[in-house]
Amino acid sequence: MTTTHSEESFAVLEGVAAAAGLSPQGAEPIRLAENDLWKLPHGVVVRIARSGQEEAAAREVAVARWLAENHVPAVRPMDREQPVYVHGRAATFWELLPPHRQGTESELGPLLRQMHRLPKPTFPIGQLDPFVRIADRLTAARCANDNDKTWLLHRLDELKDKWAKLPNGLPQCVIHGDAWGGNCAVTDEGALLLDFERTSLGPPEWDLTSTAVALDTFGTLPAEQYKDFSEQYGFDVRDWAGYPTLRSIRELRLVTFGLQTADKDPAALEQARYRIDCVRGLRGDRPWHWTAVG
Repeated sequence: MTTTHSEESFAVLEGVAAAAGLSPQGAEPIRLAENDLWKLPHGVVVRIARSGQEEAAAREVAVARWLAENHVPAVRPMDREQPVYVHGRAATFWELLPPHRQGTESELGPLLRQMHRLPKPTFPIGQLDPFVRIADRLTAARCANDNDKTWLLHRLDELKDKWAKLPNGLPQCVIHGDAWGGNCAVTDEGALLLDFERTSLGPPEWDLTSTAVALDTFGTLPAEQYKDFSEQYGFDVRDWAGYPTLRSIRELRLVTFGLQTADKDPAALEQARYRIDCVRGLRGDRPWHWTAVG
């Protein structure tokens, strides 16, 4: 009998709850994806990282506590020893957010500016790797043909070379690493940051590129909203000579995420193949009007 992702995740949750002295009774899934989020009674959210992410899970908690110390609005970890390790997976515990909505670009910009101005923390935070998991996703992709895989792997090598030769830009700092509206929540008390899995030292332009890609690649963000985002932050990343490289890396990441999703969900296959055609120059100029997958 095949076990579903939900059943597998709940089995891990039961072990996590037992190790932490909590009860899994009444647990509700918030999101079950690469990381699984469960809501427990009494305002506790359990985040179960995928296998091999023990170090990242511990760093997420350290980053969130560091942001709290520096008065940056962000989701807060529970005041307890964590992570907890069960079945080769790390679990962390967070305060449940009150009713909230996804943030807008104008609300995200000031949070990024505040975060980027902080001094470096005293704990190890690592250096940004914008290519993490790209090669693995390409190698594992069953829905891409060999010709596309070869081209995309060659493109990956090209972008790694360009990344190593980026022109001078803004001073490196602690960056969020995955800065988009979905990782900004707005409650009655204001906007705050979420999800610090990719937080590290790196070029702040990386955090700004996601919003620029929403305009340039997806075509979903109106130009006026992008202008407001740039004004709120105080810098337009598209004016920087290194932006095309960062945009191309972001696009390649989105291509491989599409492939990963399509391997599990046939409904995403058409979009995954369309994204390949776009980056290969077969679908004209941007914006390509990509649609969300997963």
